[in-house]
Amino acid sequence: MDETLQATELGGNAVDFSILGMFAQADFIVQSVMILLIVASVWGWSIIFNTWNRLKMARAKSDEFEDIFWSGNSLDDLYSRIKAAPDHPLAAVFVAAMREWQRSLTGRTSGLDKVTVQDRINKVMHVTTGREMDKLEGQVGYLATIGSASPFVGLFGTVWGIMNSFTSIAMASDTSLATVAPGIAEALLATALGLVAAIPAVIAYNKLSTDLGRYASRVEGFSDEFAAILSRQLDERER
Repeated sequence: MDETLQATELGGNAVDFSILGMFAQADFIVQSVMILLIVASVWGWSIIFNTWNRLKMARAKSDEFEDIFWSGNSLDDLYSRIKAAPDHPLAAVFVAAMREWQRSLTGRTSGLDKVTVQDRINKVMHVTTGREMDKLEGQVGYLATIGSASPFVGLFGTVWGIMNSFTSIAMASDTSLATVAPGIAEALLATALGLVAAIPAVIAYNKLSTDLGRYASRVEGFSDEFAAILSRQLDERER
């Protein structure tokens, strides 16, 4: 028998057991479930690639920025160069802190409250870090939804398909494989699609969440180091 044969004669009827064939022969509800799962899978992969690309670019730009930051050059010069368009979280935190620093010191010759200035700068960096990380994360949270919901959506399609198969058996008064197999195969395809959508989403969510958490820690560490630098500069101004 030809192993590539996709249509098999069962009970006198040609039944196509290819994926497209089973989809075409499925009930409308099962077809809707399959389409929903395919869309969820495509959406999940788009989130994965977009987030991975944004995180990769942010890491590369952060490496370049830190090389310049710790090179010993003037922070005012660095601020002047990037203040118009900071394009990654570290730069955004740096620009926000420097902007608040300059606002706090502009026109001040005496009466500078060191604690107040430090508190404002820390708050600005904290808010900026949260905002920038939200942008970087994008729609990663939806991967968890896709990963948790897709198997159940696929299971619903399977249950519905098996119900139709049992209905067909009862109406035909025939329990032969020719009657049972097509409906069950179509139903199980919905479960398979649910797993195809869920498994990559769960794996990617765990991986991206870990990587984003590490990058957030990196940004917070930079904020603490920069706050210490500004604190030392405030001490020097008071002397």
